[in-house]
Amino acid sequence: MGSARPFRIDGIVPIIPTPFLANEEIDFAGLTDLLEFAVAGGACGVCLPAYASEFYKLCEREKEEVTTAAIRIVAGRIPVIGQANHPAAREAARIARGLQAAGADAVAVAVPRQFALAEGDLFRYYDRVLEAIQIPLVIQDFNPGGASISARFIAELHNRHAHFRYVKLEEPMIAGKVRAILEMTSGEVGVLDGWGGVYMLELVDAGACGVMPGLGVADLLSRVYSLARSGLKEEALKIFQGVLPQIIFSLQNLEFFHHAEKKLLKARGVLQHITVREVTVTVEPSDAAHVDFLNGGILALLDTLGMPHNPAAATRVNG
Repeated sequence: MGSARPFRIDGIVPIIPTPFLANEEIDFAGLTDLLEFAVAGGACGVCLPAYASEFYKLCEREKEEVTTAAIRIVAGRIPVIGQANHPAAREAARIARGLQAAGADAVAVAVPRQFALAEGDLFRYYDRVLEAIQIPLVIQDFNPGGASISARFIAELHNRHAHFRYVKLEEPMIAGKVRAILEMTSGEVGVLDGWGGVYMLELVDAGACGVMPGLGVADLLSRVYSLARSGLKEEALKIFQGVLPQIIFSLQNLEFFHHAEKKLLKARGVLQHITVREVTVTVEPSDAAHVDFLNGGILALLDTLGMPHNPAAATRVNG
């Protein structure tokens, strides 16, 4: 069975990238370093393997291995959300059951968007997943160019399954939708901002309970989130302005993001290897140089704020 600890999101839940050695095998020592960075950097949970983890390049055995390893490494210090993406409902349910048995605190399942599906079809899909588990479910809806699941869908699914607790949305101009979800579910389904946290300041005002960004800027976004939640939006904006160019440039293309994210984590002294599993985009030298320039800006911002480049390493030295 999964953890019996209370599960609550209020802050930053970074997606943990999958680290690879030069031969493209999973680097489990690197995974430990990434998770220690997340814990020391103030994350209120971690999630893997998701889109930003290159989950779609992992075989089922590898997905299970990275999640169970993360549960063991984190050892209850913060919640671990295991991702159970699969277009077949029976397989998503099976993976979700396995994650619960392995000790995950919650399960995240992305909406299957390979083909257009009506919300009635998606309801059957998630009904089957939720019937398979007792731990909380996080629905991720990444639908570039289209609308995400409706507030009505979210409310009706929660009414049927109380352990459907969070939804991660990755689209612009949804503050009104966030408020509608909170109203229709009496605040029992929390909304998380995805897509790197680009829209987080507006959505925190609307009542969003957290952000699921990449790991490389998670500690900075944690400070932005805390300031915004405390009503110090101008101070939050000053930091956010320093982070946003790197996020926006990196997210031009998801495969490009993997390269930029791993380069940033190496620059911060967290990762040794920045391998992105093939097939992936070819990064032009000018784009690589601009990534390095923007990542340098992140390091300079950390220095200005008196924050360590690698909070895990700083904790080891101070501890």
